[in-house]
Amino acid sequence: MKRIILVFFAFIVALHTYSQSADSIIVVKSPASRLSGLIDIQDLVNHGYNFWEDEFKGHWAGIELGINGFANSDYSLYPSEENNFLQNTMLLSNTLNLNILQYSMGLQQTRTTIGLVTGLGISFQGYRIDDNTTISLDENQKVQPKYLNLSSSQKSKVAMVNLEIPLLVEFQIPIKNYANRLYFSAGLTGVKRLETHTKVKYRKDGKREKLKSPGNYSVRDYKVAGTIRIGYRWVNLFASYDLVTLFYDYKGPVLYPFSIGVRLISF
Repeated sequence: MKRIILVFFAFIVALHTYSQSADSIIVVKSPASRLSGLIDIQDLVNHGYNFWEDEFKGHWAGIELGINGFANSDYSLYPSEENNFLQNTMLLSNTLNLNILQYSMGLQQTRTTIGLVTGLGISFQGYRIDDNTTISLDENQKVQPKYLNLSSSQKSKVAMVNLEIPLLVEFQIPIKNYANRLYFSAGLTGVKRLETHTKVKYRKDGKREKLKSPGNYSVRDYKVAGTIRIGYRWVNLFASYDLVTLFYDYKGPVLYPFSIGVRLISF
């Protein structure tokens, strides 16, 4: 009997001791607005959760190479025998774009797939025309064909150097992962003509000669071109089309220059 009472008394003491230990445990609960104490639900509601890149980056800066041509030609200001005297050979008419500066601005609060792109570039455009033809200006500053027969191997070109400032809207679509994006951009490019010249290369007495004639040739000092760009990873294409004629009104044939090409290097 004494043994039973002793065991019962020991059980009561042990139970009392455990209850005091349990009362000393402090339980810390996460705020109702947090998930597992790591992600603030309220922040997700107010700001969203951005799985994308921190900043929008467009596709303008880089080195581009393309070919040139003239569209919608009209030589109605000239006699019929002088039609198409500026018809060019596209595969030998090249453009080199050095797009040296770029500024990108995203248009979304929680994503980086739509934005505006601007910058600064310099373009070198050359148009290979009929080997026997170059151009000059008459007393009224009107463009006239000039026919030369310097050698059987002569080559003629009209060239321009332009300063370009684009304003593009760009859309990007992530493919497979966030870094690889298909993009498409379209917009306008403001162009300031810096220099224009004609060049005729020929051979004389077995030596290479070059006849270069700088001038404005009634080419517009300012123009606007529409442009589109599309690309994915290493494949980047561009096209542009002038929205005004190459020459001032009634100073030359009606020609709308265009270019198409690829980007060789991206900055």
